[in-house]
Amino acid sequence: MQLKIYNSLTAEKEIFKPILEGNVGMYVCGPTVYSNVHLGNVRTFLSFDFIYRTLMHLGYKVRYVRNITDAGHLTDDGNVDNDRFVKQTRLEKLEPMEIVQKYTVDFHKVLDMFNLLPPNIEPTATGHIVEQIELTQKLIDTGFAYESNGSVYFDVLEYNKRGLNYGELSKRNIEELFANTRDLDGQGEKKNPQDFALWKKASPAHIMRWNSPWGEGFPGWHLECTAMSTKYLGETFDIHGGGMDLKFPHHECEIAQGKACNGAAPVHYWMHANMLTMNSQRMSKSTGNYILPMQLVTGENDFFEKSFHPSIVRFCFLQAHYRSVLDISNDAMIASEKGFLRLMEAVKVLNSITPDDNRQSEFSLIEWKKKCYDALTDDFNSPILIAHLFEAVKYIFALNDGKETISTADLEELKSTLNAFISDVLGLQTVEENNNEKLDQTLKVLIELRNQARKSKNFELSDQIRDKLLAEGIELKDGRDGTSYVLN
Repeated sequence: MQLKIYNSLTAEKEIFKPILEGNVGMYVCGPTVYSNVHLGNVRTFLSFDFIYRTLMHLGYKVRYVRNITDAGHLTDDGNVDNDRFVKQTRLEKLEPMEIVQKYTVDFHKVLDMFNLLPPNIEPTATGHIVEQIELTQKLIDTGFAYESNGSVYFDVLEYNKRGLNYGELSKRNIEELFANTRDLDGQGEKKNPQDFALWKKASPAHIMRWNSPWGEGFPGWHLECTAMSTKYLGETFDIHGGGMDLKFPHHECEIAQGKACNGAAPVHYWMHANMLTMNSQRMSKSTGNYILPMQLVTGENDFFEKSFHPSIVRFCFLQAHYRSVLDISNDAMIASEKGFLRLMEAVKVLNSITPDDNRQSEFSLIEWKKKCYDALTDDFNSPILIAHLFEAVKYIFALNDGKETISTADLEELKSTLNAFISDVLGLQTVEENNNEKLDQTLKVLIELRNQARKSKNFELSDQIRDKLLAEGIELKDGRDGTSYVLN
């Protein structure tokens, strides 16, 4: 099997060749912990959790680093008051590190709820101030950065003059970037409009500040990821991931910093997860088209008719490829719930199948496994993998109905393979038993009412119960041992 990864830098699928055979160094940009993690963030981190799980399933030893941004996230380089942490401390009347702690706890709680594996290393920006100061000084010493009024900026024009290409990831033309830049407050400190901050001088009111060779200040947003990724993965590593919105300027700046500091491209494969929309519209607090992850799970919202188990949300997200826009809606979630329950019912049914070594099956387990792995290794194609899993689901229910057969060896192989794909790779967990028990008890009551109607020759009522359940995706099956049901 050859793993192919879509590289955002080349805009092509490439055969994955790790720097160290059998090992993968992967860095993913983590959250800025100044507010609750939103559903779009969850989609990004869940996508890379699936990628992480797949890499390990394919036999790679992975060092997965995902940072926490807890300082220095400026919305622009001109106004230090645009630091998101400064704004939130004023809004909530808390100390900055209280804000950081509050929303870091929320972040971990939400990701744990959706069964995301923790990274191997989770460094913070404030824990790596020394490394960021050292990188800034190195960039000054090599002529790629300059100090201005206590702040330090990366010289984009100088970078390009030396034959390098700022804009290579986002495919932007440097001349157009200069021509289209608006004047910003504090722009006079910069040599060029597109220069970005490595270190910012702290205003008297700025609480988060550290000593540096250029005076008291705080790091710019882009430098932290260069400092932390190179510290834990080396000057050049395999995979760097993040949301599509980070491609420019954040990841563009990381490439420039890495090349300027070390004389080599910092990353071999750039990967970007696409955005999440709701009801075909961009999720936004300002428009009201917005929902927090916990609200989707609890059902406390105005967009969805019911609550959805975290595994059902996870299943819904993985039904779209990580590079595709994913739109969630009430209908999409209901459909995902039905699909998820049918998949899990098949796993349950498989455990009760009796093998038959005397008959040949038309279902080829070898061919099915190959198709599943072809999907996994084709740029982590989760929707195609799920489609192949439902081929196995159809086969399992045919086995249960006596329409198909399976050997002892193939039965054990199917069980282990299906469990690996569902649990280890997709990270899906079964819905709480109490929900299944309530459904089971309710259906038993309806089946008993139908049986009574049939005994009374009230076939109109009997058929009505059967047809209404079928319309809801629940098929009744009459057999010698009584009536059972299957979720379709």
